[in-house]
Amino acid sequence: MRIFEQLDKQLIVSCQALEDEPLHSPEIMGKMALAAMQGGAKGIRANSVADIKAIQKQVNLPIIGIIKQDYNDSHIYITPTIKEVDALLNADVEIIAMDATSRKRPNNEKLEDIVRYAKQKRPEVALMADISSLEDAVRAEALGFDCISTTLVGYTDETEGNNIANEEFALLKEIKAAVSKPVIAEGKIDTPEKAAKALQNGADFVVVGSAITRPQLITKTFVDAIKEHS
Repeated sequence: MRIFEQLDKQLIVSCQALEDEPLHSPEIMGKMALAAMQGGAKGIRANSVADIKAIQKQVNLPIIGIIKQDYNDSHIYITPTIKEVDALLNADVEIIAMDATSRKRPNNEKLEDIVRYAKQKRPEVALMADISSLEDAVRAEALGFDCISTTLVGYTDETEGNNIANEEFALLKEIKAAVSKPVIAEGKIDTPEKAAKALQNGADFVVVGSAITRPQLITKTFVDAIKEHS
């Protein structure tokens, strides 16, 4: 797909602020995306239709759209059901990302049904699999996803404590060797050096969020470092 040629070896910035965060506002996320573009970002990852619409008014960059939604009967919250996928299909994003782990989905929906629905309705929209393991990645490719992202490495019970940067990006290299689709490094990429190393170790492009767009967390890293050395 042409979108992956456009994003090859580039930085995508995730512009998200949840309801309990100071910058939670579509307008603010639009400006955050504009700042990211001015800094050289070639794409944006965004959460919610409201944020996506605000960002589209500010920048002409490809958008990876997600909708974070909690359900009582599942641990999955990144674009968990057909309902969220449908909203994103109507939001004119270039890529839709969703949890592609093997965990139970809300309403007992099946990942393969969601992928089939999206592909039938808008085949030109790329689907990104947010995975936590090599097994997830292989399964996602078999289901028809267009690209694989390491978003959930370290964020599931089975992978708790893991980090995609561990052992010189060993898992990233394993995934890259096992699948033919583009592989994206995302999750805990918290320094420019890690972003560069991810690309050097085979990532087709890299997504960075908190280290760029969540000032409360950035501030905390400074405060923690000062405390450690005082």
